[in-house]
Amino acid sequence: MTVKLVHSGGNGVSIAPPDANPASDKTVKLPATNGTLLTTSSAPSFRNVIYNGACQIAQRGSSFASVTATGTFPVDRFVFHVGSLGTWTVSQDTDVPTGQGFAKSIKFDVTTADASPAAADYARIDQRLEGQDLQRFRKGTANAKDFALSFWVKSPKTGTHIVELQDADNNRLISKAYTISSANTWEKKELIISKDTTGAFDNDNAKSLTIAWWLAAGSDYTSGTLATSWVTPTNANRVVGQVNCADNTANNFYLTGVQLETGDVCSDFEHRSYGDDLRACQRYYFKETAVNNGFLSACGFAANATFGIVHCDFPVPMRAAPTALEQTGTAGDYKLGRRTSATTCSSVPVFDFANTNHAHVLWYVSSGMEAGEGVFMRTTTTDVYLAWSSEL
Repeated sequence: MTVKLVHSGGNGVSIAPPDANPASDKTVKLPATNGTLLTTSSAPSFRNVIYNGACQIAQRGSSFASVTATGTFPVDRFVFHVGSLGTWTVSQDTDVPTGQGFAKSIKFDVTTADASPAAADYARIDQRLEGQDLQRFRKGTANAKDFALSFWVKSPKTGTHIVELQDADNNRLISKAYTISSANTWEKKELIISKDTTGAFDNDNAKSLTIAWWLAAGSDYTSGTLATSWVTPTNANRVVGQVNCADNTANNFYLTGVQLETGDVCSDFEHRSYGDDLRACQRYYFKETAVNNGFLSACGFAANATFGIVHCDFPVPMRAAPTALEQTGTAGDYKLGRRTSATTCSSVPVFDFANTNHAHVLWYVSSGMEAGEGVFMRTTTTDVYLAWSSEL
């Protein structure tokens, strides 16, 4: 049935039912103030505070095998934490829910199972957020807003799974259970997580909130009563009821379409362009990969006969100044170019300095440079890269 509100002039506005039956009832809230208009727009509203929620950016690589320790990013901004609980291959994958506009997901493939985790064992996937991105939730005030978290998940296990919000600024935590109805089937989960009137998020660029999707946990995390309201963390109450997604090498867990917004209603996923997502992710990690027969897009000058200082601009300002240089390969994979020739380096590139906008890298050769002449970076293979991190 369609309802039409008609103006006295004859034209009106029709309210029609959705084209397809939604997974659950939706709510549209009318304005509370007289004269306020309802508007529609195709432009992004940036209501989603999650980075790379469609899992389309994977600067570090698309697959990582034999993962047994914390710190692997299968896609940008999502970090896998595992402590003595199985061996995994974590990757960016093309298995996605049908007809939802997604092209990529994160896949967690169990390659060595752990059917009986020890008490302190765990496996989970996290995203960490800056406090200045979270002020819209008004946490710690009388006007605090609920957290509306939605995502698509495909789990090898039916039953209870746990997602957790951790407030790093005030040492507070809340856990939320969701149920998988059919194993190995994409399901959309829409969770309303209670607002918190205690403890405001710091308004800065440091870590304030972590969202954690648990895959398995030992009794240190499951032996109490689930923390379904905001509390000071007690490990035993964090993951009560969580199934073990690591108990068989046939198990694969997938995640995509992650959205976190304010309010008590989960809206449809806000798709963003690849370019928008890439620029947002480069605030936290930037990888400079060799292209066009080994050229890297940076140049500098020779300080003396044996080393050059190369200036590397970041494509967007980073969250904080990086303190190290990530590189791959050996000295023989790098060259320092000058005029019409290039000299193989005597060591791998070395971090010199960085701020949020650029970095200086030192390139060493055995001889042949002239002080003050221009130099540029070369490599002997396109597999070589330099990278800088400013992750939370």
